Amino acid sequence: MTDLDRATTTLAGGGADGGTGVPDPAGTLCALIADVLGLAAVDPGQSFTGLGGDSIQAIQVVSRARPAGLLVTTREVLRSETVAALAAGARAVGRSGAGTGPARPARRFGPFAPTPIMAWLGELGGPVDTYNQSLVLRTPAGFGAEDAVRVVQALLDTHDILRLRVPGGAGAIRGGAVGAGADTAGTGSAGADTAGADTAGAAGEDAGEAGAGAAGAGATGSDSTGSDSTGARPLVPPPGSVDARALIEHVEAGTVSDEELPGLVTERIRAARRLLAPAEGIVLRAVRVDRGPARQGRLALVVHHLAVDGVSWRILQDDLRSCWEALAAGRAPEPAPVPTPFAHWAGLLRADATSGRRMAEAVRWTDTLRPAPEPLGGVCAADRLDAESAANRHTLTLPPEVTGPLLTVAPGLVNGTVNDVLLTGLALAVLAWRRPDTGDGDGGSVLVDIEGHGREEITDGVDLSRTVGWFTTMYPVRFDLGLPDLADARAGGPTVGAVLRQVKETLRAIPDHGIGHGLLRHGNSRTGPGLAALGIPEIGFNYLGRFPMGDTADWAAAPGHDFALDDADEGLPMAHAVEVNAAAHEGPDGLTLSATWTWAGNAYPADRVRALADEWFAMLRALARHTALPGAAGLTPSDVSLTGLSQADLDAFESQLGDLL
Repeated sequence: MTDLDRATTTLAGGGADGGTGVPDPAGTLCALIADVLGLAAVDPGQSFTGLGGDSIQAIQVVSRARPAGLLVTTREVLRSETVAALAAGARAVGRSGAGTGPARPARRFGPFAPTPIMAWLGELGGPVDTYNQSLVLRTPAGFGAEDAVRVVQALLDTHDILRLRVPGGAGAIRGGAVGAGADTAGTGSAGADTAGADTAGAAGEDAGEAGAGAAGAGATGSDSTGSDSTGARPLVPPPGSVDARALIEHVEAGTVSDEELPGLVTERIRAARRLLAPAEGIVLRAVRVDRGPARQGRLALVVHHLAVDGVSWRILQDDLRSCWEALAAGRAPEPAPVPTPFAHWAGLLRADATSGRRMAEAVRWTDTLRPAPEPLGGVCAADRLDAESAANRHTLTLPPEVTGPLLTVAPGLVNGTVNDVLLTGLALAVLAWRRPDTGDGDGGSVLVDIEGHGREEITDGVDLSRTVGWFTTMYPVRFDLGLPDLADARAGGPTVGAVLRQVKETLRAIPDHGIGHGLLRHGNSRTGPGLAALGIPEIGFNYLGRFPMGDTADWAAAPGHDFALDDADEGLPMAHAVEVNAAAHEGPDGLTLSATWTWAGNAYPADRVRALADEWFAMLRALARHTALPGAAGLTPSDVSLTGLSQADLDAFESQLGDLL
C-alpha cells in the first residue's frame, strides 16, 4: 500500500474531516501549500519538498494551518510523502490539548535569559545597537496615518519581543552561562520537561515579571533592569507599554515618481535605523509613505535584529494583511494569538544548555572545530577580522533555467533539502578553488559555519510557528570529502551526485540541526570557554529561503528593496572571513537564486573571493545538469530503517534491483 493509499484509507475511515472537524483537511492543506509556494494548485498526491518547499516555508504552512483549524508540525510538513498523508496525521487545534502551547502557563513578561544568538551579538562588538533588518511593503490606497498606528500597535501588543528592552544596549548582552548541574529542574533526562525547563530558565525572575511594566518604563536598579554579573538581561514589558504612535514617521510622497520612490524609502529607513535604541525599549521603527488616496503607498518596518528574523517577517507580513482586512471591515485589528512566547522559549533553551544530551555533544563540536592547513578548511580568530565594508561585497544571480531544477528537482534526487544542494556546491567549489595550490596533498576538508532558522522541535508542547523573534542558530559543519574528481563534478557527472549524498548524510548526523553548539558555546560555563578558544570557521553560509517578487498586490514586498538582509551602521565587525547570503526570488520570469558575498579585507583579496563565488555557481550549474541524468536519484543511509547499511551497500542494491527499489 502506498503512502497515498494509506492516507486515503485513514481519511475515509475517520470521516471526510479525518477527525479534525475541518470538512476537507487535504484540500485545505493543498490550498495553503499552493499559496505559500506561489503555485496555481497542489495535488494531494504531491509532496511539499518535491514541490521545492524548504523548512522556512514549512513553518509558514504550520502557521497558516492553525487559523484553518489544523495542527501540523514543521517536521511533518517536511517528511510527509504526500499532502494527503500530512492531512491524515493532522490534529484539530484545541482538541485534546493539541496546539494549545506549553503544558503549563508560559511566562511572557519580565527579564529572561539571553538566547545563544543574542549572546553572540553581544560579543561581536561594534555598532550593534543599530543592527537591524527591514521590510518594505505595498500599502493599500487610502491607508492613512491612523490606520498605520492601529496595525503597528496590534503588532506590538501581540508579539512580545517587539517590546524588548535591553539595559545597557545590545552590546551589553552576555551569555549568562550556568555550569552543568546548576539547573537541576527539568534537565535530568533530555532537558525537555517544559515545567522544569521553564523554571530553570526563569529562576528568580517571577518577581521581575510583576515589575516588567515599570522596568520597561525606565525604572532603574539592578533587579528591575535585569542586569547581573554576566551582563544585561533582556526583558519584555506587558502589552500597551510601547506606544506605536511615537514610533512611526509619516512621509508625503504624492509627487515622487516610481523610479524615485525606492531611494526616498531607503533614505528614511537609514534615518529610522539610527533611532533604534534597545536600552530604551525601542526595537521597532516604522515609516509610512503616503502617495495619495488613489495610489498604493509604502510601509517600511525597521526592526532590531534581536527581535526579528526571516521567519518572523513572514509572520508579521501575514498579520499586517489580516489587520488591514479587519480595519477595512470595521473591526478592531486582532492578530491570531501566539501559542509559545519568546521568553518561554528562552527559558527552555537555558535549561537545555546544561542537559545531559547537550553535554554529550561537546566532543562532536570540539572535533569539528579542529585546525586544518587548507584555506577555508580550518578556523580563524574572530577578533582579528576587519569590519564590514561596502567595497568588499559581490552579488551574483543564477537565471531561472538553472535555479528551477537546482532548487526543485535536485533536492528530490536524494530525498534532501535545498541546503543539501547549495552546500554540496559550496564544498566542491572550495576544493576546486584551492586545488591549484594544495594539489593531491589536499586533505579534502571544508569547514562551514551554517545559519539555521533555529525553530527546532526540542521538546513537546511548543509551537513556534507564530512566535516573532531572533531564533537563528549558527553551528560549524565539517565536510570531509577526500579527493573527488573535480572535472567530473564540473561536468555534472556521477561525482557531483556522490558528493550530494555525502553532504546530506553529514548534515543529517547533526543533532537538532546544530542548536546544541550555540547552547554549549553561550549557555554553559563548563563548555563555553573551551569552545570559544577554538575559533570560528573562516566561511559562513546562510540560505534565507524563497521570496515572492513582482507581486503588485497590497501588502506584497515592494520593489527596489532587499528582503530581510542584515544592516547596521559602519564599523560592524565581520563575523567570518568570508560570508555567503543566498536567497531565491520568485518573479514573473521564474525562480532565480541571488548570492551576496562579503569578506574581511585583511583575510582574502577581492579577486580570490570573486573567483570562489564564480566556482560556486559553476558547481551549482553542474548540479542542475546532473538532475537530467538517468539514474541520478537514489537513497542514502538515513532514508532506510536498517542500521549498519553504508552508501556503498545502497548503491550496490540499487544497481542490482533498479526500479524495484
